[in-house]
Amino acid sequence: MRLMEDFLDLAKENTEKDLETCGILGAFLEKGTLYMTTLIIPKQESASNSCNATNEEEVFTILNDRSLYPVGWIHTHPSQSCFMSSVDLHTQYSYQAMIPEAFAIVLAPTDTSRSCGLFRLTEPDGMNILKNCPETGFHPHKEPDNGSPVYEHCSNVYKNSNLRFEIFDLR
Repeated sequence: MRLMEDFLDLAKENTEKDLETCGILGAFLEKGTLYMTTLIIPKQESASNSCNATNEEEVFTILNDRSLYPVGWIHTHPSQSCFMSSVDLHTQYSYQAMIPEAFAIVLAPTDTSRSCGLFRLTEPDGMNILKNCPETGFHPHKEPDNGSPVYEHCSNVYKNSNLRFEIFDLR
């Protein structure tokens, strides 16, 4: 997907410094389908294992001005494998609580087995675990009692190379 390639190019400087980069994905709704057309890279604070958006009002201004929904987010794991950390799971929870179809894209350029993953929390098990988790920072989450995972690969996202997308780099 061209969006991921472009995002990796924009994240390259951070990736070379072992710093994560994050972005927000905006979509419009038409006839019951969400079409992701916008990538917004907010001002952010980055470390090797985390990234936090700052000045988020700038992101919401762009989304609001274009009548877009925040359908998810994208971020890099510059020196880690392609997975969802506990911090990522809490971030994903906030997106999925707003928009159930929301998803996360993790790009891990040094992971030789899987450099890209599209993930979401499982319904209802993963969502319930995160909803009831009071912890912050990196910490373990217990698996659902029924043995299902906390998160899974997305099956509700389809790639369409004909869709045009805009990039707003606010850094």
